[in-house]
Amino acid sequence: MNKDCIGVGLIGVGRHGMRYARHIVHDLSNTSLRAVCRQHPEQGLDLPGAPSVNVYKEPQSLIADPMVDVVIVVTPPVFSLDICRVAVQSRKPLLIEKPLATTAADAHAMVVMAREAEVPLMTAQTLRFDHTIQHLKTLQPSIGRSQQLDIVFHIEKRKTAPNHADGYGKRGAVLEIGVHMLDLVRFLTGEEAQDVRCTMDRRPPSAPEMRASVHLTTTGGTTCRIEIARVLESRAGRAIWTGSQGRVEADWIHRRIRCVDDAGVETMNVDPPPSQTVLHTLTAFLQAVRNNSPMPITGEDGCRAVEIAEACYRSAQAEGKPVTLPL
Repeated sequence: MNKDCIGVGLIGVGRHGMRYARHIVHDLSNTSLRAVCRQHPEQGLDLPGAPSVNVYKEPQSLIADPMVDVVIVVTPPVFSLDICRVAVQSRKPLLIEKPLATTAADAHAMVVMAREAEVPLMTAQTLRFDHTIQHLKTLQPSIGRSQQLDIVFHIEKRKTAPNHADGYGKRGAVLEIGVHMLDLVRFLTGEEAQDVRCTMDRRPPSAPEMRASVHLTTTGGTTCRIEIARVLESRAGRAIWTGSQGRVEADWIHRRIRCVDDAGVETMNVDPPPSQTVLHTLTAFLQAVRNNSPMPITGEDGCRAVEIAEACYRSAQAEGKPVTLPL
């Protein structure tokens, strides 16, 4: 690999995949978009300023391209296991959009094959690079021992293709958007999920859920309540993190953080700057490849988030009964 200029192969150039493409082409130095893969290769790549790239229909062909040094996967997660297997066999580092896979078994298999082959695997849990979230994480010492974490995450409903849910193993909001929140619990507290209870408005695979209420307890004793929903109104993303010495309130949609001590006195009120989370994710991945250093968000991190989601689905199927982790 020529680390002076890393050749990128991008699998998936839909709405979200094009965000990756634009950053690779316009915002990253010493990086070149060499190939893309899409269902209809005859459409080419309509991106002003982009160099001439090879356009493939099959991921295997893109991965085999000698001009491609690293592979970025922005496809429905049902395809991730097979793509990962081919990339690992070709010994090409991988960045895979969240969720890492549709099931805990597939996610675990991906992590094992990458680890055994010593091929770098990163999960694009992009919310970790949000400035509000990163600032929130630094405030744990000020609130003392973590006790409770309440999270609300609502995203607007959007029109999707009739087979959209198939790409998520017929699962819905928890796996598609809620996996950000499940990862956030681990990222903020540094603790693992231990017990999970979940209720949903619908139970896959009969229909993908639009709303879910998750209650989980961590190994460190933090009680977490997470509300996840697809909604008609505007989106919401906020958290209240309570500790033994105070609490911090954060809103990453409106970029606000407020901290109060255990007497209720405000000690901090901050408006973090906007974030370009996809760009930060790409930059971190490519820097780790260049430096041959550990991935900042590992395949194991992605696998743990999918495993918590799996526990949510099992709990919902069992009428909200607790499920113990690890599975």
